Amino acid sequence: MAHETIAPDSTAVRVALWRAMHVLDDAPPHVFDDHVGLRLAAPEDGWRERPDMEPRSTAPMRAGIVARARFLEDLLADQAERGVDQYVVLGAGLDTFAQRRPEFAARFTIFEVDQPDPQAWKRRRLTELGFGIPPWLRLVPVDFEVDAWWQRLIEAGFDPTRPALVASAGVSMYLTREANIATLRRLSTLAPGSTLATTFLLPLELVDHDEQRMRRFAEEGARRSGTPFLSFFRPGEMVRLARDAGFAATRHISSAELTARYFAERTDGLRPAESEQILVATT
Repeated sequence: MAHETIAPDSTAVRVALWRAMHVLDDAPPHVFDDHVGLRLAAPEDGWRERPDMEPRSTAPMRAGIVARARFLEDLLADQAERGVDQYVVLGAGLDTFAQRRPEFAARFTIFEVDQPDPQAWKRRRLTELGFGIPPWLRLVPVDFEVDAWWQRLIEAGFDPTRPALVASAGVSMYLTREANIATLRRLSTLAPGSTLATTFLLPLELVDHDEQRMRRFAEEGARRSGTPFLSFFRPGEMVRLARDAGFAATRHISSAELTARYFAERTDGLRPAESEQILVATT
């Protein structure tokens, strides 16, 4: 059958499995509780023995993944209180917000933007697992090399005249610097009161020696899979680029801030990697 040639993105699967490992292997309280991603991915037996799943060596990356996911959903709750009801997820991967928290999610129109083949796979898996595609969840397939993603978003029902939250997690490093700047410029034209939350990677020389080894491992894996890391930014630079693009206000969320917010009371030493940082920009 044709769908047998369609597969999920390997990076998206890894992220989903790390979210699951946080619940399975890390002590409570859990920063983020996601079993649905594991059900979607349905990995082969023995997946927890994969080198990229080794609990101790991958702990900082796993912690970073759950920290950013929790931060985005906390931010979404804040936006809902302000009356924002459009949520755009760029590079959605195996995002499971709509399936884990359907009552909350139904307060929004959610637009998941991703590459056509992985998204077709996800659509099929959601149907197979009985989740289906509710009317407030719009899966927006975009081939970023040939499609105008902004136009595809509007065709899916996005209203650019009303405020929105746009989340882009784990995407910026796969884009060229020019593409990142173009994306910032496009999103700065969102309706007043809109917010962008995007992650970005620090240059390798800004992280400590142990984390540099993890980064080199991750970057080599990305190269092998045909999706090399292309862009890295210093926090001040990212803030400046967003301001220059036209955002009214910007702030940098450091890994230290995420640690203080979500990991301060933990006694097991679980802490997010320093490499990934977050920019929040508002129109």
